[in-house]
Amino acid sequence: MLLMLSDKGKYASATENRRFVWSEIVWPLILEINDVAFSLKQFQAKREQICKEKNMTKTIPSRGLVSLMQKGIILKEKNIYSIHFKLIPYMRLKAVCDYATAIHEVRIR
Repeated sequence: MLLMLSDKGKYASATENRRFVWSEIVWPLILEINDVAFSLKQFQAKREQICKEKNMTKTIPSRGLVSLMQKGIILKEKNIYSIHFKLIPYMRLKAVCDYATAIHEVRIR
């Protein structure tokens, strides 16, 4: 599962947090609501569900969401979060979009 910062370096830990939040919370939420945008309340509800299932604290998913925003995969406007426009075709096809695919799509200009 996820390791604490002392077991890994700062950047490896941040990447793992991003991967976890993307694959376990954000992408399933996007597919579930079938929309490119979600509210903070929707994220929090999904986060609570996953944290209970995985028996973990809320801090890791919170850090992961912020990290996804810093990487440009998630965009925030007021209380609404949305995925990068290049990820919309994956959502429409209900395709699997892992973190590696998401970061690759966002970085291609």
